[in-house]
Amino acid sequence: MSTKSVNSRLETEFKRQWGIIARGAVDLLPEGEFEELVSRSIEENVPLRVKQGFDPTAPDIHLGHTIGIRKLKQFQELGHKVILIVGDYTAMIGDPSGQSATRPQLEYDKIMKNAETYQKQFFKILDRSKTEVRFNGEWFKQMDFSDIMNLATKFTVARLLERDDFEIRMRRGIPISIHELFYPLMQGYDSVAIKANVEIGATEQKFNLLAGRTIQEAYGVEPQCILTLPVLVGIDGEKRMSKSLGNYIGINELPKEIFGKAMSIPDEMIYPYFELTTDLTLEKLENIKKALSQPDVNPMVIKKELAQTLVDMYHPPGSGKKAKEEFERIFSRKQLPDEVPVISSEDLKRWDIKPENIYLVHLITRAKLTRSNSETRKLIEAGAVLLDGEKITDSNYEFSLKEGEEKILKVGKRRFLKIRA
Repeated sequence: MSTKSVNSRLETEFKRQWGIIARGAVDLLPEGEFEELVSRSIEENVPLRVKQGFDPTAPDIHLGHTIGIRKLKQFQELGHKVILIVGDYTAMIGDPSGQSATRPQLEYDKIMKNAETYQKQFFKILDRSKTEVRFNGEWFKQMDFSDIMNLATKFTVARLLERDDFEIRMRRGIPISIHELFYPLMQGYDSVAIKANVEIGATEQKFNLLAGRTIQEAYGVEPQCILTLPVLVGIDGEKRMSKSLGNYIGINELPKEIFGKAMSIPDEMIYPYFELTTDLTLEKLENIKKALSQPDVNPMVIKKELAQTLVDMYHPPGSGKKAKEEFERIFSRKQLPDEVPVISSEDLKRWDIKPENIYLVHLITRAKLTRSNSETRKLIEAGAVLLDGEKITDSNYEFSLKEGEEKILKVGKRRFLKIRA
């Protein structure tokens, strides 16, 4: 094969790969160096080592996480090596990115329990056989105090305090703990340990990702290039998707939950969700954008398409259609879902609730329809609780249940319960 034809083939492959890598990215830094890295990988037929870290601070992966995981999947499909870092040690600090206060420290056993569920959920998207999973405790457990001091010499306090999160907290007089300053150093050292060529993360991670380049250079490792991706706004349409804020859609949730939560997003978020959380083609995305701009198109129809798509991505084929049918049966035709949990007199006794004197707050909380009594009271006072179709707004409400009687309880939009004596 002639040199000219070889060069043409390499150029064609570079354009193909770069188009996929750059799609949806906010930053590709340093861009010229990144392009050279990809070009060299193709020319030498050596896959890139592409890294992303996840701190298992909660048990579920949500749609916000999947933006990065789906980008990793694209790298896999291009033939590159994906390394997932499970931050069992960094999770004990908690990433200060975007935080207005010090995160509460988690117990290690809790972190590892969460990590188990993370590993199962990663492979709803990624190819297990092509993924390397590493825990950063592998290297941090081996470090003695002199190693920690050596790591601390690789970065200055002035540089750390440049980050917006710390600057804002200092200006407002909000404490910054010393251990928080170590987070970007530790994340950067992860890149040293696995010799990452590329690290990806959300835009708010940009400081940490760039810090990784500095740490790698200090340890004599070729500095990684970085790729940042948009932050997904939660279903409230206001703040970033977060488990702690309760505005998330977990990929391990039941189809009806994924569908129902997707249907609750504001209309203006329909297109961003299609763009950031699905694998639709550019042509299909453009058609959706045009449809949403038409005054005679009901956004609800397109939102149902989004919800159905998301369910089918993480559940067996046809699950989205079934979830849609159930949603329409409940909300469009005001019927009950196919399956409604039943609470019996035995359950009430076990919860120390007497059928002749049922305190609604305790019933809802002990049936695990909410996480706490305070959350239950807020829902009741907001008019989000119905008993046999009647809206209850008194948080001190009590009722009785006669033998053979049955009542239907509805909490929020999608939680139902039958109470049967």
